[in-house]
Amino acid sequence: MIDINESVMQFLLAFVVLGPLIGAVAALLPSRPSSDHRPSTSHSATPPPATRLEGKTPEQAVLRRGVTATGAVLVAALVLALGFDLDHPSTMQATTDISWIPALDVRIHLGIDGISLPLLVLTALLTFLCALYSYFKPPSGPSPKAFVALLLLLETGTLATFAVLDLLLFFLAFETVLIPMYFLIARWGGEGRTRAAWKFILFTLLGSVIMLLGLLLIGIKAGTFDMVALATDNGSSLTTPVQVAAVLAIGIGLAVKTPMWPLHSWLPEAHTAAPTVGSVLLAGVLLKMGTYGFVRILLPVTPNGFHTFAPYLAAFAVIGIIYGSLACLALAKPGAKGDLKRLIAYSSVGHMGFVLLGIATMTPTGVNGALFANIAHGLITGLLFFLVGGLRDRTGSTDLDTLAEETGAALYGRAPRLGGLLAFGAVASLGLPGLAGFWGEMLALFGSFEPAAGLSRPAYLTFMAIGAFGTLLTAAYMLIVVRRICMGAAEREVPALADVHGYEFAAWTPLVTLTVVAGLWPKVLLGLTDPAVQQLLAGGTR
Repeated sequence: MIDINESVMQFLLAFVVLGPLIGAVAALLPSRPSSDHRPSTSHSATPPPATRLEGKTPEQAVLRRGVTATGAVLVAALVLALGFDLDHPSTMQATTDISWIPALDVRIHLGIDGISLPLLVLTALLTFLCALYSYFKPPSGPSPKAFVALLLLLETGTLATFAVLDLLLFFLAFETVLIPMYFLIARWGGEGRTRAAWKFILFTLLGSVIMLLGLLLIGIKAGTFDMVALATDNGSSLTTPVQVAAVLAIGIGLAVKTPMWPLHSWLPEAHTAAPTVGSVLLAGVLLKMGTYGFVRILLPVTPNGFHTFAPYLAAFAVIGIIYGSLACLALAKPGAKGDLKRLIAYSSVGHMGFVLLGIATMTPTGVNGALFANIAHGLITGLLFFLVGGLRDRTGSTDLDTLAEETGAALYGRAPRLGGLLAFGAVASLGLPGLAGFWGEMLALFGSFEPAAGLSRPAYLTFMAIGAFGTLLTAAYMLIVVRRICMGAAEREVPALADVHGYEFAAWTPLVTLTVVAGLWPKVLLGLTDPAVQQLLAGGTR
């Protein structure tokens, strides 16, 4: 930790939230090639990385602006993290509180604590890595200007979701991400992108409308939309029927974004059709907005109403764990024509089930596990989607049967570093001890062993047993994928397969490193979240 003036911290947080928006505007400005301009090769299948930094075509110039903007935001987020007071992670820091709509008591209220800071840094990191990856491997599609602007607008909405402390601002930020993600899928996606984009926008918009009604109900009945004041009040100004209605409405909207079974059906299609960076951000960041809302809003503001629905949330969570795993097993078996991106999307349904199970225990252990699993899933699944994008660039397919048989993709022999990274991502995803995926799932299960007072322990023990069985299914389908892709023997002569490029190494190494660090040293993250969670469950956030 370094000593940074509070006003500087406020500026840094404001820049983190608004910086991408400024970058989006800059990306739309006219760009000129440099004097050594050469015809662009940005959409070729295998662009020459060695020369990519030399020429500055208009396309490269605007993509460079994206890297610069996201890089600046990442640096600001890291400095903000370094200046964060680790002795008081439960206290809101770098706060800005300005009246915006006095008639409704809506305020521009920003702040971070031990719960939101890791998500803020994760978002800034993944967006920067996506921008860097896109500079060297632009997705095929329309104008790069629009692509970069949408990517930065998406980052603004996501970062604002984790930083705002007003219910209506939370809703506005929550909604900001929908339009850019819709266009990223619809304009730069693959086969079936139009249907996938429409399904994504319709599901999430419907959930958001219902969520808005719940947020308005809380604000009107409590007399304020300020999330800190509401959390400190701990639901005392809201009757139990109001809390139940609010949890039902807000919970549906958050569950769609998470996504919780059975409101998940938009996710596999969106991931399958989305470009590589779209899938990385969708899995690594956007899904976390839903679970963050459960922790930040419903747990402290409507504790009685959430207590009523907690067993049902836990039941849906474990159904999602088993359902996602069985869907992945079906896709992984030979002859199923399973798409690897779709398989990882279904695995996300299962992994987010552990997050919801941890939240549903209403215990510090379970909620800390949920927050840890959020970060771990962002790192590991982001890496997996990057790797699948690399496979598709090399082979032209993400179909498992094609990768395992027709192309003879025995990656350990043809591209050992790529095969090793894919195997690493798979074992991290299945929760191997010593890697980040292990701790979140285990803490969620431990929380189920002793749920909060008033919750049925026999029911939660059943949920714990089902969730534990889900970890075995996860190991089964992930190991099948590794065996089929990395260890399959080529039955005929196949062309050479390029191993990891330098720009891929740069984009993927931070995710690998953080997955190992979080797995071996979980205290780094738990030391941030635990005091904040303890205070949140006890009655508020200062």
